[in-house]
Amino acid sequence: MAVTIDNDACIACGICVGECPQEALTVDDVAVVDADACIECGICVDACPQEAIAL
Repeated sequence: MAVTIDNDACIACGICVGECPQEALTVDDVAVVDADACIECGICVDACPQEAIAL
């Protein structure tokens, strides 16, 4: 499994960054996942108001 970001749906709000317990997300123009740090817990998926993150 992997976390994916829908670049068209992401508005770079940063909510996911603040929710990630592993600090595996950053925001540039869109959210970016550090696959090495991500533990695929799904917290970011639930936190995203745009439903732009999926497992």
